[in-house]
Amino acid sequence: MYSAIARNKRNTVVIILVFLIIVGALGFLGGYLAGNVSVGVIVLLVALGYALLQYFLAGRQATAIAGGIEIDRNTEPRLWRTVENLAITNGMPMPRVFVIEDPAPNAFATGRDPEHATVAATTGLLAIMDDSELQGVMAHELGHVKNYDIRVSTIVFGLVVAVGFLADVLLRISIFSGLSGRGRNNDNGGGGGNPILIIAGLVAVLVAPIAAAAVQAAVSRQREYLADATGALTTRYPEGLARALEKLEAYGRPTRTQNSSMAHLWIADPMRPGVMDRLFSTHPPLPDRVARLRGSLDRF
Repeated sequence: MYSAIARNKRNTVVIILVFLIIVGALGFLGGYLAGNVSVGVIVLLVALGYALLQYFLAGRQATAIAGGIEIDRNTEPRLWRTVENLAITNGMPMPRVFVIEDPAPNAFATGRDPEHATVAATTGLLAIMDDSELQGVMAHELGHVKNYDIRVSTIVFGLVVAVGFLADVLLRISIFSGLSGRGRNNDNGGGGGNPILIIAGLVAVLVAPIAAAAVQAAVSRQREYLADATGALTTRYPEGLARALEKLEAYGRPTRTQNSSMAHLWIADPMRPGVMDRLFSTHPPLPDRVARLRGSLDRF
């Protein structure tokens, strides 16, 4: 378990480097297409500054996007008491707790470390889970906190948004370059009017978000298995989480707020199903997770 936590911390550096390469390539390609490298530098700096800001604010943004309402022991005693008991068991600080008014059963954890963590559950989850199942779900979420998965997920959340921002800017620059370059030769050294570079820009616009989504999915899948194992070890009752995952499989539905950049935060995939689901899914199949929970914990 401790080696997995250490590996997560190391992977944070690798993930940042991968995203910086993608963001840097997009920024400089945008500057070249615009005929002014400084434009690419400015866009790159803005995107990286936004990603850094996301590191500190992503937790608040995620709960805001999901429509979460912060609770205390008086407003939602069952959920609060469950999280409090699990935090004490793990020797962790009490995280902030939110409830999301949404019939789709789901939950997530976010933040940058155990001292700045947030957990959230939907009203749909609270309605269908019994106490042991709810305990299993929240133990899973606190497992993400304990394993520092939330730090990696928060960084990925911010950088995926930054890649999307840059891809959108690059698309506009490519279109503008194509329009402004028609019927004239480009003498300023930029990419305007060069159909090959314009096509390259458009391809980059399509490929970059796909690459970001692939990294996002790879980051999330193994962390879900690890959080399942951590939650089961915390409660000493893996059947509770196994039954909860079966209910998520049976009663799951898309959340009201669809946001692909934070899909990897949830315990179950909150997005609408599509043909590319298996390839870019941020979560391993729920039946596989149930099978692991009901087998030997040594398999995690």
